[in-house]
Parts: sequence; C-alpha cells; structure tokens
Amino acid sequence: MKMLSTFAAAATFAIAGSAASAASITEIAAGDERFSTLVAAVTAAGLADTLAGPGNFTVYAPVNDAFAALPEGTVDTLLMEENRDQLTDVLLYHVDDRVLMAGDFPAGSNYFKPINEAERLCITASADGVSIADGTGEMANVIVANIEADNGVIHVIDKVLLPGTRPACH
Repeated sequence: MKMLSTFAAAATFAIAGSAASAASITEIAAGDERFSTLVAAVTAAGLADTLAGPGNFTVYAPVNDAFAALPEGTVDTLLMEENRDQLTDVLLYHVDDRVLMAGDFPAGSNYFKPINEAERLCITASADGVSIADGTGEMANVIVANIEADNGVIHVIDKVLLPGTRPACH
C-alpha cells in the first residue's frame, strides 16, 4: 500500500499542478479523496492526460473501498510497471467514449461497449437505480450518478469492474 500512497500523492500533485480552469474528469477525481486509488491507477497506466483531455467520456469510477475489497495484493500488483497492460485493460473497462447520463440508460438490461472493445458490460436501469454486471458476473451499483465534467460524466460505483466473460444480460 505504500507504493499506492506514493502514486496517489504524486498523481494528485501532478494533476493539480497542471489543472486548467476547466474541471475535467481527471481533475474532479484528483480533488476527491474517495478516488485516490483510482487516480493512482489512472496515473500509473498513463491515462490521466487522456481523461483530462477533450472528449466525450463516461467513467464508472470505483471508490477506494471497492479497490480495498479486491483480493490482498491485487492493487499493488496491478500498479507494477510490468503489469501496465493489464491495469490499462481494467481501467478502460470503466470508460465509455460517449456521455451517458443515468437517465440515458434504457430501462431493463442492455449491453454497453466500453473503450476496452473486447469486453462488454451489462447495465441494468430500473426504479431502484443503475447496476453494472462485469466479466465476473458480479454487480456494481451506481452509488452517485451524474457528476458532470467538462469532458464527460462520472458515475461512482461500489465495485471494481473486472474483464472476463461476457456477462449474461437479457
């Protein structure tokens, strides 16, 4: 976890130091302690500039507790330089290249294609809220929806989405 803290501190400093007046997805995440693990991971993967740049992004952003729920050592292992490709795959599984507000998800269960194009998410919208099935078949819940950024939107989730097999969706 020491390596994680070092990454988080460096990422926050680097992002805050380059912040423009606009609030990008990266800037919003860097300014919110709930996302320190996510910011460390995005920085380690070299994706901070992408999510700070122009674009239309929807980010399903896991909170620190979601990363802490992963098996012991998973986060530290993913943050190692030699695992950068695997980390990138996991992170791109959390990003769509469109702006999708919570109200844009059709009722019921539907497949969505994240930027990690080899994978699919099953997003279910109902009167109870929005949930997301990942490649493990487990569900993440959107616990805060529609945090608007200049380059997209963040939906806060309670589980790290993991690639794997295509989730059952219908």
